[in-house]
Amino acid sequence: MRKIITIGREFGAGGGEIGKRVAKALGLPYYDKDMILKTAMANRKLNPEQVRKWDEKVPSSFGFAQSLFDFYNKPLDEELWRAQKEAIRELANKESCIIVGRNGDYILRQFDHCLNVFVHAGFQWRVKRMAGMMPDTTMEQVIADVKAADKARKRYCAYYTGKTYGDSRNFDLTLNTEKLGIEKATELILKAAEDI
Repeated sequence: MRKIITIGREFGAGGGEIGKRVAKALGLPYYDKDMILKTAMANRKLNPEQVRKWDEKVPSSFGFAQSLFDFYNKPLDEELWRAQKEAIRELANKESCIIVGRNGDYILRQFDHCLNVFVHAGFQWRVKRMAGMMPDTTMEQVIADVKAADKARKRYCAYYTGKTYGDSRNFDLTLNTEKLGIEKATELILKAAEDI
């Protein structure tokens, strides 16, 4: 039986690292932003540069400059969201895998063989962790980047899913890496995954 694990995460909380560790331990494919680039290549209307520009951003003017009935000329981000959903569902239908980000929990909410995880941590802890990973970046810039990423992910989630970003009711398991650490969080996911 297929085993799908989605990992939503706050920026800097270690969700990507945990996802890679879980994938390695289980011998499963790991998908994150790279999946979006693959999606773009598979969709003739999108190219990698357009994808990078729109990835996880919500347009501020969506719907105002366009007819509601013009289904064949949707904004790029709508095309990207649709293509992303299709790619994630296709992956989940054909193989066991780890999917980090991309609102995978929402997209695969009707899949029985899916464990939905959210990784979070305190703001200062995430800033400190990211500062350690980007030693050439000023602390002010790291703080600004973490705030900007949090804001963008909250807007993106609310816009496309109608859900509150990080709401524990949307997940099977939530993990605070500030308290647990990366290794323990990985172990807990692996233990929880045994039963799916």
